[in-house]
This record gives sequence, C-alpha cells and structure tokens, in this order.
Amino acid sequence: MLFGFFDPLYLLIMLPGLLLSVWASMYTKSTFAKFSRVRAMRGYTGAQAAHEMLARNGVNDVTIQMTRGFLSDHYDPRSKTLRLSRDVYHGQSLSAVGVACHEAGHALQHAHGYLALGLRTALVPAASIGSNFSYFILIVGFLLRSQPLVLTGILLFSLAVAFTLITLPVEWNASARAKKAMVATGMVSPQEQRGAAAVLNAAFMTYVAGAVSALLMLLYYLLRSGLLGGRDD
Repeated sequence: MLFGFFDPLYLLIMLPGLLLSVWASMYTKSTFAKFSRVRAMRGYTGAQAAHEMLARNGVNDVTIQMTRGFLSDHYDPRSKTLRLSRDVYHGQSLSAVGVACHEAGHALQHAHGYLALGLRTALVPAASIGSNFSYFILIVGFLLRSQPLVLTGILLFSLAVAFTLITLPVEWNASARAKKAMVATGMVSPQEQRGAAAVLNAAFMTYVAGAVSALLMLLYYLLRSGLLGGRDD
C-alpha cells in the first residue's frame, strides 16, 4: 500500500488544499504589508485600539502584552491576556488597528460567553492529541493492515478536524465585532474601515484553507481505509 506523499491518490486529493494554503498565506502577508503603510487618521496604536475596544464594552480585566513573532497575535482565555506582535502593538496603521481589534474581539467573546469560543477551548486538549498522534497510529495501522488501529487514528484525526471547523465561526465573529467597533468608537473612519477589514478578511482565508486541507486529509484517510469504498492495498 502506498501512503502519504508517495501515494498518487494523496497528491490528487491534497493538491487543491496545498495550493489554497499557499495562496492564502501569500495573500494575507501582502494585504497586511499593503495596509501597514496606511496610517490610521486618529493615530491609535494597536495596543491603544484594543484597550479602547475592550473598555467601551466594559471589559477591564484583560492584560495587553507585546509578544515576539510576525502576526503572532492571539488572545489567551486562560490568563485573560491579549498578546500583540511588536508591529501591531506599536503600529498606527490600518493593519495594526484591525488585527488588534480582532484579538480584542476574542476577549469580548470570552467575556460574553460566546458558545463557539467555549467549544473551541474545550476541544484544544483533544485536538492536540489528535494532531500529534493520529498520523503515527495511522501509519502503523496501514502497515500492519490493522483496521482497529486505522479507525483509532481516523477518530483522533477527526478531533483535529473538528477543531479547525469550529475555529471558522469563532474567527469570523471576532472580525465582525472588530469591524463594527472600529467605526463605532471612532478609531477609524467608514472609509478606512474597508482597509482594516481587508486585512481581517485575508487572514480569515488562512483558517478556511486550514479547514479545507484538514477535511481533504480526512477524506484521504477514509478512502484509504475503505470506509468510503476505497481500497487500502
């Protein structure tokens, strides 16, 4: 049985996901770079924008910190910490304001008990196990022609797939909150909001690409296992 990269079926199924992922990554980086050169008229930094958005919504227990890395921005619900990359934390561009407000949107989701965020957080341990161990279990299962091992690997990988799918509404909702708040608080004008929104829309495509790739990989495993009529020889 051929498996993974050396399997023509694998290449046929995964190529669309790979191309989408490469395009989404390039598009996100180019869009961020484009609007990083456009200064927001009100002059807010990313950190100030995030603080303003949270304060306007009555959330005052979130710590805003600077972190290393490019587009490494994220919200940690365990410690109620919003971490912004250096370019976003200090930046006064539409990109910086948009990304910072998006992460603040996650903090608002947490504060307001947004169901999808709670589900995603609950899935983190299981998804981590699934993504880290499913591939090795599947390899052993296919090599030994052990259907129970293959099914176990597929089940574990399905947990990782579920995580990527629940991430989509979480990210979209955070961006929707950010787009609304940026104009409502006066951080950007309605005209500027389109530029900041373009950055968030581009970033969302990376999550779409990740979900598509995960689904295609699951399809491959199901076909190779014979569960969808494929053959494992």
